[in-house]
Amino acid sequence: MSRFLKSVLFRLAAAVMLAASVPAHAGELSAADAKQIRAVIEAQLAAFAADDAQRALSYAAPDIRQRYSESERFLKMVREHYPVVYRHASVGFLPPEVEDDEVFQAVEMSDANGVLWVAIYRMGRLEDGQWRIMGCRVVAGEGQAI
Repeated sequence: MSRFLKSVLFRLAAAVMLAASVPAHAGELSAADAKQIRAVIEAQLAAFAADDAQRALSYAAPDIRQRYSESERFLKMVREHYPVVYRHASVGFLPPEVEDDEVFQAVEMSDANGVLWVAIYRMGRLEDGQWRIMGCRVVAGEGQAI
């Protein structure tokens, strides 16, 4: 994916995502933060693969957890509206980006048909220092997986 397209996707995601109650991480992103962010997303993807609704929801920001107080409802929403996130064939992490004091992690995914998608996660650090998923936007990628 070209750097320009990635930048456009990040800006689009930032513009359309709902504001969350968790403050974003300001400044530059350290290698340790990038590693923690990736681990949170990978853990949530593993929870989806195991149909573990409660664990999957635990990686979401507090406002999302509050909105989906019933974890099975959260899992159903992801299954219906984010099928490639729920069941992906492949995953590839792009470098995280900090824009306007917000942190975004783009993840290239392919579905069972080999269609490429980009899931753009908006991340936030909680008061206790843990990173959590504040939202996710999935957009069509370019091409097919080989």
